[in-house]
Amino acid sequence: MRKKIVAGNWKMNLDYQEGVSLFSEIAHMVKDEVYGQQEVVVCSPYIHLYALAELSKGIDRISVGAENLYQEEAGAYTGEISAKQIKSTGASYVIVGHSERRAYFGETNEVLAQKIDVALKFQLKPIYCVGETKEERESEQYFEVIREQLQKGVFHLSAEAFAQVVLAYEPVWAIGTGLTASPEQAQEVHAYIRKCVAEKYDETLANDTTILYGGSCNPKNAPDLFSQADIDGGLIGGASLKSRDFTDIVKVFN
Repeated sequence: MRKKIVAGNWKMNLDYQEGVSLFSEIAHMVKDEVYGQQEVVVCSPYIHLYALAELSKGIDRISVGAENLYQEEAGAYTGEISAKQIKSTGASYVIVGHSERRAYFGETNEVLAQKIDVALKFQLKPIYCVGETKEERESEQYFEVIREQLQKGVFHLSAEAFAQVVLAYEPVWAIGTGLTASPEQAQEVHAYIRKCVAEKYDETLANDTTILYGGSCNPKNAPDLFSQADIDGGLIGGASLKSRDFTDIVKVFN
């Protein structure tokens, strides 16, 4: 049985006190209201990581992650953060290849492959994002785009290393736009991603791989999305900044 995960991505929001307060609310709600085997991951700005990791101790099913990392282990890279530094805070996950990193910061599949490698070296679990733009969707190129992102970003890994990776499908056209892929559209792509994994590795590893949906997921549409056969949870943006909305999404798996 593959793991069900709901991960929040706070992006560049919340000062230190606001982040600690929100996480405390989420942690208490999860502790009181969530049952089952689903895992909750909160990916926050770097300033929150240590405090949130400390708060998460003793609470089952809650983990902390970073939103990005640099591809080198250490060095003269002013303003960047390394996998070792993230790991030292107590965080256990890191998002790699979010569409905003690809679009705004020019991160290529080749750079992202380096980030995947260094994350795994320091025992961080990558949440690797793939997805198509509006133009790629309308021109029906999205399968090719996603296959290339997988091939160049993570398919260089051994089967043992790949087993540590969580995948996330985020249609770029549905992020922050209020648009959402229909459950059928999302399921089509998730099934395709699982097929690609099976072709590269094997059916067993493909069936064990957690694939999340990211793209304006909220408490209203989460039940229909999460009921699809190949959707194993969500990578949640805006709704993760509201403790009740985020917890209600997590509770879909109750």
